[in-house]
Parts: sequence; C-alpha cells; structure tokens
Amino acid sequence: MMGGQAITDPGAEIKVSFGYHCNSNTDDSGDESDGIDMRPGTKLRRANSSFSCLSGAALSANATLANTNICNGLLGAEILPALDSPTSFRRIPSSPSFSKLDLLSSSFQSSLSNLSCSPSSPSELAEDNSSSMKSSSESFFNATEVKIAGGAAGEDRVQAVCSEENDSLFCAIYDGFNGRDAADFLAGTLYETIRHYLSLLDWELERDSKVNKGSYVDCFGNALPYLDVEKPCTSFKQKVLNSLEQALTQAENDFLHMVEQEMDDRPDLVSIGSCVLVALLLGKNLYVLNAGDSRAVLATCGESIVTNSDGRLQAVQLTVSHTVDNESERIQLLKNHPEDHSTIVGGKVKGKLKVTRALGVGYLKKKSMNDALMGILRVRNLISPPYISVQPSLTVHEISSSDHFVVLGSDGLFDFFNNDEVVKLVHSYIQRYPLGDPAKFLLEQLVIRAADCAGFSKEELMSIPAGRRRKYHDDVTVIVIILGMNKRTSKASTRL
Repeated sequence: MMGGQAITDPGAEIKVSFGYHCNSNTDDSGDESDGIDMRPGTKLRRANSSFSCLSGAALSANATLANTNICNGLLGAEILPALDSPTSFRRIPSSPSFSKLDLLSSSFQSSLSNLSCSPSSPSELAEDNSSSMKSSSESFFNATEVKIAGGAAGEDRVQAVCSEENDSLFCAIYDGFNGRDAADFLAGTLYETIRHYLSLLDWELERDSKVNKGSYVDCFGNALPYLDVEKPCTSFKQKVLNSLEQALTQAENDFLHMVEQEMDDRPDLVSIGSCVLVALLLGKNLYVLNAGDSRAVLATCGESIVTNSDGRLQAVQLTVSHTVDNESERIQLLKNHPEDHSTIVGGKVKGKLKVTRALGVGYLKKKSMNDALMGILRVRNLISPPYISVQPSLTVHEISSSDHFVVLGSDGLFDFFNNDEVVKLVHSYIQRYPLGDPAKFLLEQLVIRAADCAGFSKEELMSIPAGRRRKYHDDVTVIVIILGMNKRTSKASTRL
C-alpha cells in the first residue's frame, strides 16, 4: 500500500512535528523574508548548502509520562520541559548547556566545567535555562547561536540542532525501552557531551599544529594547521568518529553511575535503556553513530551503486542493526560467552532483549544491578556479564551531488517498511510536494499500513489510547534530511 491515502489530520497523536526549508541565497540586510516556511516550521538562512531541508515527526504507542523524574528530579524538572515537543525550530544563543548535574560522575563535571560556565545549584540552573542557557566559551562549532528542536513520543526522544554559521547539523533519535529515563538522560546530556569532546579535538589539533607546523582541512573544509600532514583528511575524520564514541561511553558511565545511586529507591532503573542514533553533518561529511536497531538510510544514485533500470534512487543503509537477528552480532555474542549456554533464549539476550547494544540496561551489564531486582524480574544465571554492549558502529560518508536525502528512523518505522520502501515513499512525496513534510508523511503511511495489518481503519487504530496501541505498532520517530549538494533537490526546496 505504498501510495496509500494520507491522513489529513491525525490529531494530537503525532506528538512531534517540526521542520524547515533552507534558502541557499543570503542578502546583506539580514532580512529573512526570503526564507521558506515548512509547516510547522521557521525560516532558515545559511551561507552553504550541505542540506536544504529537514523534517522530523514522531508517533506515540507507549503510555508514559511526558518527563520522567530522574537525577532526583533535576533533569526532568528543570531541563527537559524547555525542550519538550516544540512545534518548530527555535533560535537560541550559543547552545544549551547541561554540564552541572550534581548526580553525574565527578569526572564528567570536571571535564565539562572547562567548556562552559554552569550554575552551581538547581535554582540557578532553572534560571539559566529560562534565558536559553548561554555559554561563555568557544565551542567546536564556534557558533554564536544555533537553532534547536526536539520532543518526546512515548519512550522515544528526538533532537535536532543546526548551526547556520558553520553549516553543521546534529540529529539524534533515542529509542528508549522499559521506560523513558535513559532516553531522557541522553536528550539532556549527549549533545553537550559531544560538543565537549569535539571542542577538545579542536583544541588538540590547534595545539599540535603549532608544534608540527603542518596543515589540515577541518570538518568545514577550511585549510588549517594540522599535526598529520601525510593523511590529514583520513586522520581528522577518524578523530571525529573517536570523539563521538568517547562521548557515548561517557554518557553510559554517567547514566549507570546515576542508576547505582538511585536503584535502592527505584530498582526499575536497572532495566531501563535506550538505543542511540546520531547523525552529525559537518560540511560535506556525514558522521553516523548507532548502538541498537535504529537506522540511517541514504537515498542516492551514486556511480558506485547499481541503479535500477527505471532510474529510481537506491537505498544504502549507513548503520548496523545490533540485534540477535543479525548473524554477525549473534555469533559474536555467543563467542563472548562460551560458558553460558543460555546467552540467547527465545531469540533474545538472556531471554530479555533483542538488541545486543544499547545504553543502560545495567542489570545485563553488572551483577550488582541484577541483584537489585526482585523475584522473576531478576535474570537467573548471569554468568559472565556484560551481555549488552554500548560500543557503537561508526561511519562517515562524504556527501556528493548523487546523494539526495537521508532518513533516520527508530526501529518502529522498519517494522512496517524496508529501506527501499522508505526511500520510494520519501522520494515520491518530495517530488509532488517540495515544501511538504516528508517525515510526517512517512508516519501517516505507517498508520495506514499498521491499521490494515490489524484489520482496522486508520481512524479506529488512532482512537486506541497509547499503551493499548503498542500491540499494533511501536513508538516511531523519523527525521528526513534533504541534502543540498544535489542541485535538483536544492532548486525544488527554494522558492523561485
């Protein structure tokens, strides 16, 4: 039912919907009247054209609180409401800073204290947050302001941060499970942690260049001093990927540290986790990190791709699915636990999870956290933890004029559509509606298919309350990035 009828008004069920079109032409007046609005969205002006359009949407299936109470309420009460489910991008000075959370590990507080000026108490944090949480330090993006959007749907969280000055875009989908705490934690900390590690990389390159007197091309294509003159491009890209991995490892350590502090009062925290998908577009380079079963799919007609006879775009998956259904993941998991004959039970890790990599889920990583659970909730025969890894898959793709768009989605999207179907749906939609909202359109098509599979009309399915509707589909979050390197796409996305 690829060309199914679109839902014109899904009501309040689509919890998050945001997006904008970019105007590739700028003027000296600073007037943004030439910008293009994507409903519901705002105008965006940029000097470069790595991407021309962005839309995001999410659909709830699980019943959960809008903000869970973690970090003694500091994260949920003081930070998340300001970022929860905006209907469009908002321009803010610098970027939000979440570096002063008293329950995080001292190493994280210490490292981030060098990055930004942080309030010393929850009340000061709330006051600073209300004024967009200004940062006094130079960041890796070196931007005086960014645009930010995000929100929550069920146990999913979505974020997008754009630096217009530096032609950079950060997008992330956090697919939580067994609760929202891990996804909330990532939404409140990971972007800033990544900024911190990239800022350290920027400082390191500048320092070493003064010693080695070499040159390098930074992530935005600028020629700058560099320490490795033999392979500057490869070396720099690898360092960015390493920074992303370090940031996720830091987030894991700090989340588990928080869990250990609170698990006596909230033993459920040890079972809560989240898959992680991050796409970082810096100039023409797209860096992708994933841990879990969310996906990033590129639509391209590149020369290295065998094109269809009808000229359709090809779907290229940029991520690895970390589940027991993936043969390489399953083999590696069994190899890591040769003495445990119950590593995989019923198609799940220790009979609990299908994903093999995720943030959190401490009870499958530490015996002490498993012991915090009572009765049947506790995993029996936890012989050789950890059974779940947070080590991500990483890749970098250099955007070319052959690449049209990238779709980021939580696994709920791919429960109903394969990669080729997703690309075909988005491509056909943006050809017909260049100023439309492709992410929301994908969710509308998913509802139609889910209803058809369940034997319902779409109205009947959407009338089922969240929680009960989880029987028919998962929480679903989608981000569509239309790449501006492709001239045809840029032209279609700009009012002439």
